[in-house]
This record gives sequence, C-alpha cells and structure tokens, in this order.
Amino acid sequence: MSGPNIAIINYGAGNLRSVAKALESLGANVHVTADPAEIAAADGLVLPGQGACDSAMVALEAQSLTESVKRAIVDEKPFFGVCLGLQLLFDYTEEGGGTECLGVIPGKVRKFPPGLKVPHMGWNTIELLQPDHPVFEDVPEGSHFYFVHSYYPDPESPESTAAVTDYGLRFCCAVAQGNVVATQFHPEKSGPVGLRLYANFLRMVRSMA
Repeated sequence: MSGPNIAIINYGAGNLRSVAKALESLGANVHVTADPAEIAAADGLVLPGQGACDSAMVALEAQSLTESVKRAIVDEKPFFGVCLGLQLLFDYTEEGGGTECLGVIPGKVRKFPPGLKVPHMGWNTIELLQPDHPVFEDVPEGSHFYFVHSYYPDPESPESTAAVTDYGLRFCCAVAQGNVVATQFHPEKSGPVGLRLYANFLRMVRSMA
C-alpha cells in the first residue's frame, strides 16, 4: 500500500528538507510545495518552521498561502505544525513588536521571562496531557525532544494543550485540537521517539482519508 500524500508547506523555512526526509523514511509521498492546488489535494499537511513569526507571516501572505492553510484546517485535513509552525497557529505573537498570526488556536505566543537563557536550545523532557491522542501513542512519559526557541505558546484554553515542558516555567510544548497537532520541539531532530510522532501522524492521516 502506497503511503499518504503529504504536502510540506514551503514558505522559505530552513528545516524543510530534514522534515521531508523524516516523513519519506516512514513511507510518505512528500511534496515540498507553495502551490495552493497541491496543498488542497494532499492527504495531510505539515507546516515546518525556523526563524521569526513576523517574517514568516509576511512570507505566507506574499505567496498567498495564509488562506490555503486556514482553508485546509477548516476542511479538517490532518495538519502537523513544527516549532514556528506551532506558533503561527496562534492569534498573536509578541515577537517583532507584536504580530497577528493565523488565529487557528486562541491564545498568544510570549517571550520567555528575563533571567532565562534564550533561546531554549537542546534536549528537554515533556509531560503528556493528552496521552491517549493518536499522535502520542507509544510515546513514553518523560521522553526527551529537541528544542530551539525564544518564545513559547500560551493557549487560552487548557484543553488545547497536549504536552508541557519545564524551562524556568511550565509551558505548552504541544497542542492537539481536532485535526490539528503541533509541537514546539522538532520531531525530526529527536531520534526514534520523534519519528514515532511522525509515524503516528501518518497513521492518523490514513485513518481520516
């Protein structure tokens, strides 16, 4: 059986290839694309990201990708956001003096408070709040994942939070809401347990096809 068709949304983010290779290794048919038609036709979407929310929003708008992403989510297409791809889902970020984002998940993205070394970079453990979610199946409690970020998501509703991490404060490091899953950490840089998340996502895509 051939793998699902996954569109990785290409708005110039730096980690496109590493995400694509991880998904390809699990049998997915991957298309790195900025074409709204390919995005609409895909079985599932991945929004990767490295860098700043303000410049990412400019890039998404410039390529007419903002509406494509929102429409796919409203149409209940399985969606996985990675790092900046998580932060972009929120209403607003403090980054860049304040920037409106995609508004998919109510809440704000905040800068880590003074006194903490930023970026938060390296391995850290997570605590699962939605351990029964299909994307987190067979992911052990306390698993280590790789982080690189200076801002953190703060959802309005606690029910959106799928996992938390401690770094001077306890913050949301993963969200799960309907067809949308997103992580602040990088699964593609997190070894076998990171690949487990992607494999689970591909299984979710197949189940929703």
